[in-house]
Amino acid sequence: MEMLQALVAALALVGSTVIIHYESLRAITILTSHLTIPHRALSLVVIAGVLLAHLFEVCIFAAGFFLMHEHLGLGSVAGQFNGSALDYFYFSATMYSTLGVGDLFPTGPIRLVAGIEALTGFVLIGWSASFTYLSMQRSWDQMQSQLAPR
Repeated sequence: MEMLQALVAALALVGSTVIIHYESLRAITILTSHLTIPHRALSLVVIAGVLLAHLFEVCIFAAGFFLMHEHLGLGSVAGQFNGSALDYFYFSATMYSTLGVGDLFPTGPIRLVAGIEALTGFVLIGWSASFTYLSMQRSWDQMQSQLAPR
């Protein structure tokens, strides 16, 4: 039963982060289409927006781990862990980025959620890389058309 609860929690977290990511990329696209700033600054806006989206998504998973650990009894985070918000954020960031340092590790049913977070983070980071490339390609194409002799 606990594994089923962990799976439901994982699916809710994945759904939330995918929606947040989609809406973040959509907002970045709308914002950058209206900006009249140099192309280098535009690339910084895109990268900053993408990084903020990822940080928010890491926070969503961290909150999920907190709830599963502290309130639902679906396992714990072990290792050099004292239960602070920073510990949950750090654990989530290492899972999301697939870094998995090893100083903190999940025990119990939340192991399933940690594994799914790693897969989700990998996919969303790839999506961000593709989005950033396409945004920069559009920017470079616009720059080339402005520089071309008429």
